[in-house]
Amino acid sequence: MSPSFTAPITDRHPAQVAGDGSSLVAGLPGPDAPTLSTSSHPVGRHVLAELGGIDPGLLDDAARLREILGRSLTEAGAQVRQIVVEAFEPQGVTVVAVLAESHASIHTWPELGGMHVDVFTCGDDADPVAAVRLLAEGVGAGDTALQVVSRGGVPRTVTEPISEGLTRRWDLGTVHHSSATPFQRVMVADTAHGVTLFCDDERQSTEHTQLTYHEALVWPGAMLARNLDRVLIVGSSEGVASEMAVAAGASHVDHVDIDTDCVRICAEHLPYGYTPETLAAAERGDGPIRLTYADGRQFVLDSTEHWDLIIVDLPDERPDEPDAQINLLYAEDFVRACADRLTDGGVLVFQAGSPAVWRDATLRSAWTRFDSVFGATGGRGVYIGCEEHEWAFLAGVRSDPGDPGEVTAARLAQAPSRPETIDETSLRHRLVAPLSLRRLTE
Repeated sequence: MSPSFTAPITDRHPAQVAGDGSSLVAGLPGPDAPTLSTSSHPVGRHVLAELGGIDPGLLDDAARLREILGRSLTEAGAQVRQIVVEAFEPQGVTVVAVLAESHASIHTWPELGGMHVDVFTCGDDADPVAAVRLLAEGVGAGDTALQVVSRGGVPRTVTEPISEGLTRRWDLGTVHHSSATPFQRVMVADTAHGVTLFCDDERQSTEHTQLTYHEALVWPGAMLARNLDRVLIVGSSEGVASEMAVAAGASHVDHVDIDTDCVRICAEHLPYGYTPETLAAAERGDGPIRLTYADGRQFVLDSTEHWDLIIVDLPDERPDEPDAQINLLYAEDFVRACADRLTDGGVLVFQAGSPAVWRDATLRSAWTRFDSVFGATGGRGVYIGCEEHEWAFLAGVRSDPGDPGEVTAARLAQAPSRPETIDETSLRHRLVAPLSLRRLTE
């Protein structure tokens, strides 16, 4: 899970159209504002398929293919208006059907025993998936591969980028909210992991895993801090980290996030973190949490205050995009600026990416960065592992506390409350850095 997004600079371009093709509505959430995607484009499904293992003779029979395609579309509920057929020399056929709902086409390669198919239908009367299945049966296809792309309206899937050449597709149930803020695209939808927050198509938190993530983010750093009175949290739009810091013993939490819309969307639609009522109190500064809508980087650079614990909870830095503005909040000068704002015995915690060896570049760079900043003060970077393999965190301490696992375990035993997913034994183990990281700085 990546944490909630906070843009580092206020002049980012507003988000445009979602990568899954859905149009998004800009504006603040409210009783008179739309909360789901709306679009001037038709709502439909586009099926792209490859059929193989077909008799080459059939693939060169234009009349037969025309008949099979027309019948398949009609049985799937489509209204066929006209069909155009083109036979090629020395072989191959293209058939295009104009539908009341949109279109369908097949392109054959007899020498390969296969065809490519696309069927796009708008509305609910025709079923493009059924049309492709019927076509596959009609031509006796031995194998079928298809994908379905939602076009317009409320999205049905989100394709999340994971790493170079690798994505993860989330099937969506009810979409509770989808809109574009001035900084990002925000969606809240039901998934297999419960109610899920997506920003710019990246999963930020989910109902089923957010507690594991947020407790690893907050509790080890809170227990490392010599005192825990004042806390600063940059990002973490859901509000869970702010409320958890109070539960861990903080009497005052400054929460800074640049995206007003996103924070309010989270409070309205997520079953964890701020509620609309607790968010309103934080916006007023009525209670232990004071929420400020501002550029987090500039807030730290301009501040003269000091905190016992600073948590920076952002999406991963992007080493493959050197000009990405999010990288400014991971740069060494910003880490150093945060370290300068710590009290004596204070702790800085960063979300640091994944420890998986095939995508640990951000973690490795953050580890060496923390070693450079805190090693110069006589302190050190402390690794914080998580039960979910996709997440890891780093804590920076200005002076060496000794064995961080033992220190945090002892303080947890005296804490005013306890986390649900962490105990003294797990703290002793999860604060040991992987050998691959330790070798970077030993």
